[in-house]
Order: sequence, then C-alpha cells, then structure tokens
Amino acid sequence: MRIYNSLLSAAKFRKVLDFGEREVAHWFPGHMAKGLKQMRASLRKVDCIIEIHDARIPFSGRNPSFQESLDVRPHILVLNKMDLADTSKKQSILKQLEREGVRNVLFTDCLRQRDENVKKIVPLVTELIESGSRFHREEDRSYCLMVIGVPNVGKSSLINAIRRTYLKKGNASKVGGEPGITKAVLTKIQVCERPIIHLLDTPGVLPPRIENIETGMKLALCGTILDHLVGEDGIADYLLFSLNRLERFSYIEKYNLEEPCDDIQHVLKSIAVNLGKTKRVKAITGVGNITVQLPDYSAAAYNFIRAFRKGELGKVMLD
Repeated sequence: MRIYNSLLSAAKFRKVLDFGEREVAHWFPGHMAKGLKQMRASLRKVDCIIEIHDARIPFSGRNPSFQESLDVRPHILVLNKMDLADTSKKQSILKQLEREGVRNVLFTDCLRQRDENVKKIVPLVTELIESGSRFHREEDRSYCLMVIGVPNVGKSSLINAIRRTYLKKGNASKVGGEPGITKAVLTKIQVCERPIIHLLDTPGVLPPRIENIETGMKLALCGTILDHLVGEDGIADYLLFSLNRLERFSYIEKYNLEEPCDDIQHVLKSIAVNLGKTKRVKAITGVGNITVQLPDYSAAAYNFIRAFRKGELGKVMLD
C-alpha cells in the first residue's frame, strides 16, 4: 500500500525541471587545455585508446574532443562504477552504443579487489592491437595504451586495478573522490608483463563548453564537475527530480520522510532535522538581537548528494 501511495504521489510531480537562468560553469582550466594538447602529441606512441566513463551516464558527457583521437586507434569504452548503476538496462545501452559505432564495451567496478571484467581488458586490447596495423611500431613488442575520459570517472582506479590484477602490485596512480586529481599526462606506468603493457594516465578533460544544461547537471551529480561551480542547491534539486522520475524512493526511509516529495526545500529541511544539522543565526527583534538555531540546508544538500554518489539511494541510470 505504501508503494502504491508513493507512486500515486509521484504522478503529480514535475515532469520537466525548470533550470531557470542557471548555467553550467565552463570548467576548462589551464591543466585541461595543456593535458589535451599533450594527449594529442603522445598519440604516435599509443597502440590503443581506453576511454572510461561513468556507467550511470553512458551517453551524457563523453567529450567529443576525443573523437579525432579515437578514430585513428583501436578503442575500448569502459563504463566504470557499475556497482552504482542500474544494469537492468545493460543490453539496451550496448545496442545504442553499437549504433553509434562503439562495439568494444566493458562494465567495471575498479574499486573491487577482484573484478572479472578488469581481467578481460588485456586480452581484448591484445586482440585489437594484433589484428590491426601498428604503423611505425610494428617491431616494438611492448604495447602502450592511453586512458582518457572526463574528470572523476575512475581512470586512475582503472590503471591501479589492471596493475593489481596482472603485476600484483599496489597503486601507481593517485586516486581521489573529486575531479581534477590527475593534472598532467604522467610517465608510462607498467601494468602487465606478458605482454609488456604500459598505460598513460591523463587528466580528465571536459568539453570547453557544455551545451546542454541537463547534461551538465548529470555530470555535476556524478561528481565530474566541482560542486561549487554548479551549486549544491541546484544539484540536490536535480537529484530529487531524477529519483522521483525514476521512481526511486529510498530517500523516504533513509531520511524518515512520510512520503515522496517534490519540494527540495522541504526535503532538505527534513534531512537537516533528521541528521541534526543546524546553524546558529542572529535574528534582529524589537528588543535586541538573539541567536537562533535553524536547519542547515547547505549541509543537508551536501549529505543528500554524497549519499547518491556512495550508492546509498539505490542504483540508478540517469540516461
């Protein structure tokens, strides 16, 4: 009955989110422009491109600037963070990607100690390289791969996972929970002995301009754009809109709400009260200033967004 009432309530919610005058920031710092230039310059010594993207947004936000690189080398698309994505749509995603010319696709969770799909990368890479021309690198029996993608999708985690799988060694590339950890193209990192394979880690690079506002919000929600550049209030509202649209109502139980809600201010107030997140504010009265405790909406928005990114609000597919 509760599920029925939830669906009944959600039927009255927003069908389209009004973004108002909001614009996604043009986040293309100097290290991104420099990184893209270095990546292009390094292509001569690269045998295969591994593009990694967030499995929750398999179509949104893939950088079109990479296309010129992908057209001249074997290409594998790795959709990472599959532990956070609703993989019931996996086959339809693969069919859509195939229509777009992307045929070599793997879903991974690179933070797992043992991911069977990570083990498939080296055999697939080897097959692709050996079945095509290596141009001026025919005599070189070692392989060089370049890992590319937008920020914070797990490029460094993938490198470390492959290295852990084949060399039984620890992390060689720094990993972080925010975009922008890798600032430059690094030296070669060996990840396999037979065959000898090196990977080039690269900085996450966004398009200089994100044309579609909803694409930008999806990227921001998945942690690809720094929160303060978009605004945590807007990201939290888009998250609530998305969860309701997808009929994912786990936030009700998590934050002790009575029913689904389409009002982000009401949800954030409930989260703040539930978590004890308050802030002291001075109020001016007729008899002088007093200090009152009010719900901390910013802290609540932060908690709401982080809960989604950690998978605490259920598995979703935003595309």
